[in-house]
Amino acid sequence: MYLARYHRRVVVVDDGHSRAKWIPLSHNHAGFPDGIAGQELLQRMREQAERYGATIVTDRIETIDGKAGGFEARGSTLTLAARTVLIATGVENRRPALDEDTHRDALQRGMLRYCPVCDGYEATGLAIGVIGANTHGVAEALFLRTFSDRITLVAHGTIDLDADDRAALARAGIKVAPEPMALMDFSGDRVALHLTDGSELHFDTVYPALGSDSNNALARQLGLQLSDDRCIVVDTKQRASVPGVYAAGDIVTSLDQISVAMGHAAIAATALHNDLRNRDEEDTAS
Repeated sequence: MYLARYHRRVVVVDDGHSRAKWIPLSHNHAGFPDGIAGQELLQRMREQAERYGATIVTDRIETIDGKAGGFEARGSTLTLAARTVLIATGVENRRPALDEDTHRDALQRGMLRYCPVCDGYEATGLAIGVIGANTHGVAEALFLRTFSDRITLVAHGTIDLDADDRAALARAGIKVAPEPMALMDFSGDRVALHLTDGSELHFDTVYPALGSDSNNALARQLGLQLSDDRCIVVDTKQRASVPGVYAAGDIVTSLDQISVAMGHAAIAATALHNDLRNRDEEDTAS
């Protein structure tokens, strides 16, 4: 949107698997007090970008190479040559073992949630199960404690809690299931978690705290600097370590939120535009 309004020729290659797509109804996106579905928000954004001349194609870029002034990106149906590249490939949540239909239905019913920052408010006062008895799971359970005093941490595999973890959970009044989870059942009005000892726990909603995987294959191909071998390192203008490459959104280490990604994008697009303008002035002068 910004690049098109700067009169830049811009092509967006989108494979249609944005995490925002799965949001049933976002209530923390400014300007939509009654909430907005992820699909609708993405469609509105697409239409707005296309209105100003951006080209959006459905494909997945598999390989990319080059350097400032000459990059080539190749997908399954197209090859693009560009002076600059903006990577916004995001991350993917690690999911519990559920088939697609069950997973989608559980999300739509609010029985399965991934983002306590986005929708912890909607879980206020509910019985919450946090899946993942390790440091990441502990952090998520403690964050959710602000919204409910009915929280239980359930191991996805092994229970990996040290004395400090257990002390923090105890102080917050968060329970720890005695055995790991064996099965998730969303067929009823509440979520049933079957444990390996044959017992069951029931919740209004569950949060898998299993982490995420960065979609950094293209960054690796370009030799970009990564933080903790995962996310793209950028400067204050969203420039990556290779000139001519920029990054925005969850692929950059930050708070994984739509509003943050939009801020990244505005900064990246403006820096990209100014960098190209300065480069063109230098070429003209020489």
